[in-house]
Amino acid sequence: MIAPSLLSANFANLEKDFEWLNRSTADWIHLDVMDGVFVPNISFGFPVLKHVARLTDKPLDVHLMIVQPEKFIGEVAQLGARVMTVHHEACIHLHRTVHEIQRHGMMAGVALNPSTPVMMLQDIIADLDLVLLMSVNPGFGGQQFIPQCLQKVAQLRTLIAETGSHALIEVDGGVNMETGRQLRQAGADVLVAGSAIFAADDPEAMCRRLSAI
Repeated sequence: MIAPSLLSANFANLEKDFEWLNRSTADWIHLDVMDGVFVPNISFGFPVLKHVARLTDKPLDVHLMIVQPEKFIGEVAQLGARVMTVHHEACIHLHRTVHEIQRHGMMAGVALNPSTPVMMLQDIIADLDLVLLMSVNPGFGGQQFIPQCLQKVAQLRTLIAETGSHALIEVDGGVNMETGRQLRQAGADVLVAGSAIFAADDPEAMCRRLSAI
């Protein structure tokens, strides 16, 4: 599946971007919420997300790069989000948060920063609907792909098989046609792409090409 990251969209004219997004092969719309605390940047908050939710029928994939993400489960659910992902590094009571997300009718995802090993999820992987592996250090778009992520995808695929988990593997950061192929071969299920799609001459065609990997 392909999830274009709205972080790379034209926020001066979101409706124009959603004209092609809504007819594209995109499976989800990826929304990165940053607080300037957990990551060194601020993106957008719930007033923007509510506007986005009105512009599309595509499932919303909400990625909270913030401290205390559990405070906003209800607000994310009110958006009609399909997926809510929190960071392992930012969530003290991860088990409780995961089940609260699911109780609100959403898929529960947990994200890992590049330096966080996959085995940190061993005791909760069976409860998860999705694991998001960051293939760049979170906080900014347009960064270069970290190759070690390919090994982490393979390790995570093994852990999922060994535990009987049904979690999807999502990868975010530096995804393009080349890295996308490598990630699919390693076992990724969902590719988040920002600059590769929105900076393309024909974003809709690029989305289609990534979907066909």
